[in-house]
Amino acid sequence: MNNFDTKKYPVFSSFLNQLAKDLTKFYYAKLDKPFKITNKMKGKGYDPVTTSDKTFEKFIRSKISKRFPDHQIIGEEYGHKNTKSEFSWVIDPIDGTRSYVVGNPSWSNLISLNYNGEPILGLANFPKMKKYYLNVNKNTAYVFENNKKRKLKVNSKLNFANSKLAAAFHNQLTLKQQSKIQKFIKRMQFPCFDALTYCQLAEGRLEMVAQCANKIWDIHPIMPIVRASGAIVTTWGNRNPVVGGNIIVSNNKANHKQILKLLKPLAE
Repeated sequence: MNNFDTKKYPVFSSFLNQLAKDLTKFYYAKLDKPFKITNKMKGKGYDPVTTSDKTFEKFIRSKISKRFPDHQIIGEEYGHKNTKSEFSWVIDPIDGTRSYVVGNPSWSNLISLNYNGEPILGLANFPKMKKYYLNVNKNTAYVFENNKKRKLKVNSKLNFANSKLAAAFHNQLTLKQQSKIQKFIKRMQFPCFDALTYCQLAEGRLEMVAQCANKIWDIHPIMPIVRASGAIVTTWGNRNPVVGGNIIVSNNKANHKQILKLLKPLAE
């Protein structure tokens, strides 16, 4: 991890633990009401952003800036606060804005702490579900719910034939591209609910998750959580997922290798 001082983990994980609680309180105090929606794509597709996205990001940025004023911040809605710090925070104020718009509870606040560009801590907070997922170091992650915490651990022993696969293409694959991965498509059994599905894999509820077109703020907060639970995460081309793009997460190395073979025709 590029010489990261692991003794600092508690400082940052404690901050994220409190931030999760603050975000849920903030939502119910300020944002649990009607909101405005704008389509970023302006008629050429649908990529919604709401006033809540922007308000959440301002709140998160203010909390980070107050506690760690010299750190960099990269947010989906307000861009890059560039400093000389080796630490950067990556923010998706609402992951799953479409879910937010229609009232599904699976949307979340995603935040990662990166050291020299690599995610080391991740938070996925689900205000409507009143739960959050957080890794406290590179080997340990928890789900916090009903004032209790439960350690996250993938179902690592389940083999490929019996593993559950969830996937979402996010309108990024043409029919021609999909025709090249028919064996993969036949293997799909469950839909994806944004970051929640990655977190469910970390809980051992399913074994493989594939998604297209993840931005860095979609995947950076997830990477430390699923890795701490024992999962493997790469791009479809088996590269470092820090670049974003098409992402695959698996419960063990053998299954990851198998699913990469099915996705090879579309590997980056």
